[in-house]
Amino acid sequence: MALTGPALTTAAPLQEAVPFRHPGADRGGQVELAGRRILVVRPDNVGDVVLLTPALRALRAAAPDARIELLASPAGAAVAPMIPELDGVLTASPSWQLLDAPANPTGAGALAAGEHDLLGRIAAGRYDVLLVFTSFSQSPWPVAHLGLLAGVPTRVVHSREFAGAVATHWVTPPPDTAHHVDRSLHLLWAIGVPDRGPHLALRVPRTAYAEADRLLDVALSDPGPVSETLHPADQDTTARYAGARRPQRFALLVPGASCPSRRYPAHRFGAAAAAVADTGLPVLVSGTAGETDLVTEVVRRAGSPAVRALPATELRVFAALVARAAVALTNNSGGLHIADAVGTPVAATYAGTERLGDVAPRSVPCELLQVPVGCSPCRQLTCPFHHECLDVAPARLASAALRLASPDLVRELPDDLPKEHRWPHGPNRARTA
Repeated sequence: MALTGPALTTAAPLQEAVPFRHPGADRGGQVELAGRRILVVRPDNVGDVVLLTPALRALRAAAPDARIELLASPAGAAVAPMIPELDGVLTASPSWQLLDAPANPTGAGALAAGEHDLLGRIAAGRYDVLLVFTSFSQSPWPVAHLGLLAGVPTRVVHSREFAGAVATHWVTPPPDTAHHVDRSLHLLWAIGVPDRGPHLALRVPRTAYAEADRLLDVALSDPGPVSETLHPADQDTTARYAGARRPQRFALLVPGASCPSRRYPAHRFGAAAAAVADTGLPVLVSGTAGETDLVTEVVRRAGSPAVRALPATELRVFAALVARAAVALTNNSGGLHIADAVGTPVAATYAGTERLGDVAPRSVPCELLQVPVGCSPCRQLTCPFHHECLDVAPARLASAALRLASPDLVRELPDDLPKEHRWPHGPNRARTA
């Protein structure tokens, strides 16, 4: 039976509904931060912590006498010594950051014990304020609830989901398309903290530069072209080369990433490295201890004596190596954000897992290379297709790196490098975004 009547008819075209905020959201207002003990929460990867540095800078400027500590993952905690705004780190691998739940009671019991331990550590910290920073797809409520149970009186989160009184300051987040830096600054703005600029920044210690220089002395031991102009990082008075000899210029290639979906193939990185080295700019390849095989494979694929592997080292020394480089070649990974933070130009193969605007560098010259695909942003850890978004010719990556390293000397490389192997699923559609 058809239903008719005034309630089911319209006199004008339907308009898009205006979303209303939940009546519990955006209450609380400005937070008193002076002299307080503040726990900042970001237990994610290295790059996520580097992307948080503008927010930490703003927070420190607003509360110079506060004690600011960071709840970080083991990987993220390695960044903390290079962030001068921090007074301490609480390292944890919390349940809400794990991909898989325990498969048996023993595992579940161990996970619960870990959460109870973290609760005790937060309580022992006697924090006054809990600031929970998240990406658009993450929930702040698990850690906010821990803060409630630990007795933290002020708990600030971004969310569109209702969770009662778990947070004292429930802030409606900006659009999901906001840059991660802007999202973090927005949370602080909502509680009365003005931003101090969106640029990333790390303070690399002198000892890290000294160790990096030692590694470079070995890796670049063969005679080579000497730079006539110093990279900005080389002008730092902490640099061992200041007032002595000028370091040889080099490109640093960082082939790793936190998940397979973000990794450009090793054979293509090798081809790009060989093309860069053929112009006279040596290429050093770096990775973590767990990426040793990947680094070795890139060097092998390059087949050039001017492409060499660096030994795995701690993060602060890696940051110094990035700072010393004329240009960095990376994936969308922590290396990309460290280059942005230390002032090194970067050419990145940028997978379609995220939008180009989500985490793009803002402080340094950069070129982000990808192929537009309909499945982006997929947010996947492993590509379910054929990685079409990274079907970028090595010649394009090499040319981008050379443009950034030596803008006055670069020549465009041909798209048909000998080491290039076209993928079987279709023609190369690489472009510079």
